[in-house]
Amino acid sequence: MSVIVFASSKGGCGKSTSALLLSTELAYRGLKVTLIDADPNAALLGWQDDGGKAENLNIIPSNEANILSDIEKSEKESDFVIVDLEGSANLCVAYAMSLSDLVIIPAKRSKFDSKETIKTLNLVAQQSKAIGRKISYSVLMTQTHPSVRSEGLRATLDSLTKNKINYFHTEIYEREVLRLIVDKSTTLRDLKIFVLKPHQMIARKKALENSADFAAEVLEKIANLSKKKSTPRKAVKKKAQAKNNKKPAAKKKTSAKTTKSKRAA
Repeated sequence: MSVIVFASSKGGCGKSTSALLLSTELAYRGLKVTLIDADPNAALLGWQDDGGKAENLNIIPSNEANILSDIEKSEKESDFVIVDLEGSANLCVAYAMSLSDLVIIPAKRSKFDSKETIKTLNLVAQQSKAIGRKISYSVLMTQTHPSVRSEGLRATLDSLTKNKINYFHTEIYEREVLRLIVDKSTTLRDLKIFVLKPHQMIARKKALENSADFAAEVLEKIANLSKKKSTPRKAVKKKAQAKNNKKPAAKKKTSAKTTKSKRAA
């Protein structure tokens, strides 16, 4: 079971849409997914309440008070737990990061958004230090254009590479059909039941390919974590449990004879 957290210090970066795309794609592959909506805006819960659904996918609400228990409970029942957090840095975000196997940081290509990405990366670093283990993360470029590589995007990617910041090679491209799945409360695959214009049908197909590529790269990153001697999060938890379960050393008994001899001496 893996816990994937979507985090950003600001909203409007495609965080909820990216979480929904990943969740529905994994669910389509037959994996049981719990999507936790811990964003006060509750966009994903609203999507579900308006009829949005996918086989193997369940969306539940959460908040700062319950996020830890909700993640741990969902982890026992699902192959993947995906958490959509509020676009800010708060305790709920820190708590979720502490239980994550991977933190995905959606980011747009502007200079302003790059600064917000740095804030989120700093939060990951601070939380890693607080819990005593390295939290794996990766930056996800969103709302980019497949045929246009802007100067801002190139500069952002160059900066990530220069500073050795892990990022997805797959980007989530900006497409009209991604707005349609929200407006019509459906998935990319189920969008075909609606009457679409020819260009929308083409865009849907490309968006499906984009979503599949994103999910494949996520699975690859999770697999690489599992190839290590032990998953960092589980290793820390196991170490803590071993420490708690360790019995105190028995006190060495001193015989009356030995005590008497010592007194005589």
